[in-house]
Amino acid sequence: MKLKKQNIKRILIFLLVIFIIVNIIAFAHAYKLTHFSTTQTAKTQSPDKLSLLEKVKTIFTGVNNPRPINTNVPTQLYETLYISGNKKLECWLIKNDTAKGTVIVFHGYGGHKSSMLDKADKFIQFGYSVLLVDFMGSGGSEGNQTTIGFKEAEQVNAVYQYLLAKGEKNIILFGTSMGAVAIMKATNDYNIKPQALILECPFGSMYATVSARFNNMNLPSFPMANLLVFWGGVQNGFWGFSHNPEAYATKITSPTLLLYGEKDKNVSRKEIDAIYKNINAFKKLIIYPTSGHENYLLKYAKEWTNDVGSFLLSAK
Repeated sequence: MKLKKQNIKRILIFLLVIFIIVNIIAFAHAYKLTHFSTTQTAKTQSPDKLSLLEKVKTIFTGVNNPRPINTNVPTQLYETLYISGNKKLECWLIKNDTAKGTVIVFHGYGGHKSSMLDKADKFIQFGYSVLLVDFMGSGGSEGNQTTIGFKEAEQVNAVYQYLLAKGEKNIILFGTSMGAVAIMKATNDYNIKPQALILECPFGSMYATVSARFNNMNLPSFPMANLLVFWGGVQNGFWGFSHNPEAYATKITSPTLLLYGEKDKNVSRKEIDAIYKNINAFKKLIIYPTSGHENYLLKYAKEWTNDVGSFLLSAK
């Protein structure tokens, strides 16, 4: 009997040690996912490009996540603005002399405003002025933190309110991935009512997008995805499991264009369909059959241009 009790004790101690180690790894992973490094390290490649050894290393050490830096500037005349929300944000304003309104452009996770210049050029061709934004932690904006759309929603609202105060009445919000999620949360939290929304590949929930990282490496998401969402929220001051764009969609009242690539490994069609179903406004869903979680102009430049241009005409 005594030996049996000792064995049980050893098993419990072993399980406790494993639990602590797993949480330490999850804590470190969560920090790296939500805090950009200021050191000159190469960014970890997408899971499908990693070798088995690199995948194992990533599991234990986390991803290399260097701070995103703007790589070029607009070809048009532009003005650099600084707008304060929960962080000081650097923005580029490209004015169109005969503008129908202004499109505010928000980048995705690990992006920066210069990565959105090709989209900005399209909106200028459509007859709009464009305001490109660096979220906190990216480009010329303050900090090195990202909350994958949660606190970025306050920044969306700050930029939107800035334009309203300047007298702009026709404001369109465009965002890709995390940028789309931040827009959706801003409509939920601040009841903003832009002229229209254009949303590219938003994820359905924080848990879903973290789980996708493990699925892409052919690894089980439980329990690490749960722990990453938990610790990521704790580190950044929010409850990660409540970050749910599918629910935010119910508060959208502006005409909305939702764009998605059928080959997207980071966002499932199920998530997109749930978001689309929950939007309570004029809405349209466009699917690009061979695109993944990427810039749709790479494979569908003509189609994207026609789809977005037509939507802007119908959303007036």
